Amino acid sequence: MAESYGTLYLVGTPIGNLEDITYRAVRTLSEVDLIAAEDTRHSLRLLNHLGIKKPLISYHDNNRISRAEELVKKLKNGQNIALISDAGMPGISDPGEELVALAVSQGITVTVVPGCSASLTALVLSGLPTGRFAFEGFLPQKQKDRVKFLESIKYEERTLLFYEGPHRVRKTLEDILKVFGDRRCSILRELTKIHEEAIRGTISHAIAHFAGNEPRGEFVIVVEGSKNKAPDNMKHDLSNLTVEEHVKYYMAQGYDRMDAMKLTAKDRGLSKRDVYGLLNS
Repeated sequence: MAESYGTLYLVGTPIGNLEDITYRAVRTLSEVDLIAAEDTRHSLRLLNHLGIKKPLISYHDNNRISRAEELVKKLKNGQNIALISDAGMPGISDPGEELVALAVSQGITVTVVPGCSASLTALVLSGLPTGRFAFEGFLPQKQKDRVKFLESIKYEERTLLFYEGPHRVRKTLEDILKVFGDRRCSILRELTKIHEEAIRGTISHAIAHFAGNEPRGEFVIVVEGSKNKAPDNMKHDLSNLTVEEHVKYYMAQGYDRMDAMKLTAKDRGLSKRDVYGLLNS
């Protein structure tokens, strides 16, 4: 019976400053039977800081499908489980959405213990419009795929947010400049940490900054939306396609499955999790 199932808690954790943990998050992590963590070693340091001793199990990109099935079985057996990522909200550019979709499909209660989000923190610090925005997460690693994806959102009018690591931030900014032109942007790094920094100006200004300063830490790139409308000949009528056909449409253009799902979700006004669920229903 569903009444005997455990609950899956999605728990937000600090993105840098450990004082940002909430009272409810501490209580939840103290009370659950098991904690699923992206990197158990990283999470153990947080739990030790909080004085919490609970069993840990890994849940990351490489095992997220098989481990999701294992965790759902535990939930069905009445265990309460907390899912945490290395920093911020699980499921946002971190593993989680497959587990949530599977748990929901099995009638398991899923709830959120809200916490920090690097994307929203960066957005409100950026100085750019916050009324409407689009979070795009990490761009494709290969330059060809990255440029192709940027071309697909070139005329997006909302403020755009991207995640990027220190080893690729300069190349990503160069590609954004090439595709978008020299728009206003803010580059935020080491959010809530001692060396928090905001680089505000234009994309070319940010590129010049990194020419003389070695990128360090994790970055959120915030770029102002397009002031130009997409030409009519670029618009496609995809409304008559099924979700599966829609994803295949983008894959046929060279996108991998995850990026094709992200573009399909954007076209249809859905979340990527919704698209995943529809593809597997």
